[in-house]
Amino acid sequence: MKTTIFEKPGQVVITNTEKPTIQASDDAIIKVVRTCVCGSDLWAYRGLEEKAEHSANSGHEAIGIVDAVGSDITTVKPGDFVIAPFTHGCGHCAACLAGFDGDCQSHQDNFSAAVQSEYFRFQHADWALVKVPGQPADYSEEMLNSLLSLADVMATGYHAARVANVKTGDTVAVVGDGAVGLCAVIAAKMRGAKRIIAMSRHEDRQKLAAEFGATDIVAERGDEAVEKVMALTHQAGADAVLECVGSEQSNDTAMKIGRPGAIVGRVGLPHEPKVDLTNSFYRNTIIAGGPASVTTYDKQLLLKAVLDGDIHPGKVFTKTFKLDDINDAYQAMARREAIKSLIII
Repeated sequence: MKTTIFEKPGQVVITNTEKPTIQASDDAIIKVVRTCVCGSDLWAYRGLEEKAEHSANSGHEAIGIVDAVGSDITTVKPGDFVIAPFTHGCGHCAACLAGFDGDCQSHQDNFSAAVQSEYFRFQHADWALVKVPGQPADYSEEMLNSLLSLADVMATGYHAARVANVKTGDTVAVVGDGAVGLCAVIAAKMRGAKRIIAMSRHEDRQKLAAEFGATDIVAERGDEAVEKVMALTHQAGADAVLECVGSEQSNDTAMKIGRPGAIVGRVGLPHEPKVDLTNSFYRNTIIAGGPASVTTYDKQLLLKAVLDGDIHPGKVFTKTFKLDDINDAYQAMARREAIKSLIII
């Protein structure tokens, strides 16, 4: 089968390898229908974090058809259409029961990887996979794209809003205009925010943020961005801040634009050695966040919201590629020519 390999910074390649097999009783083998490139995949691709050359790729978002299952799998069977979350909860540990299956305490291997392939092995599949009614052929391309977003970015955006306790009537600031930030705008609106300030410098992303429910756009960064948000909120600050980048600057901004007692929901993967918490201490800022509870959110509300047509997160996919053109898909995102690159298998 074809699979993607990280060759070196700036290059991923397709190689032929053996089709994966069941290795544990709670495994499932998934035949991929759609996958994509995540913003977190770009850190190694851009050379911003260390990764061994010619190593397994980090792609982790997919929808597909169950090809085979281990003996302990009771919830899905071969032929089922499923969303494959990037986090693998068990559904019964303390973390999962509290709605934090992104930090499942039963599984050491909590995250998917190497799904930019024709097939992949999904571990701990019995509870974590999300079954979709029918088959891919029953859905439009737009709907398939939205279903794919439920493997990560829509659920991650929702996680930011949930841990920040966004509620009806809130003013929410979203830091970051990538796919996760845009989905966080959707999530804030779903949870009843009356004002959503999207921080974005790029016109295409600004337009999509407005379509998703943003009421204000802040194009500035750093201290100018902080001043702009404070001016928009009459110097009060936002009730909740959704940090969707993970950089030092984005975290610094997030800590400064909330009102005293605001909650910062952090879902941007941290890539900086430290964050200065002094300012947040004096403002009683509450800091929360981490890996998204994908299965929990999909099963509780996001899958229904997509199937009912209430939300359309698949619009974050703005360029489409074949698996053979995977490096072009990475390049499109690295050059900001695509918000998110879709891969059709």
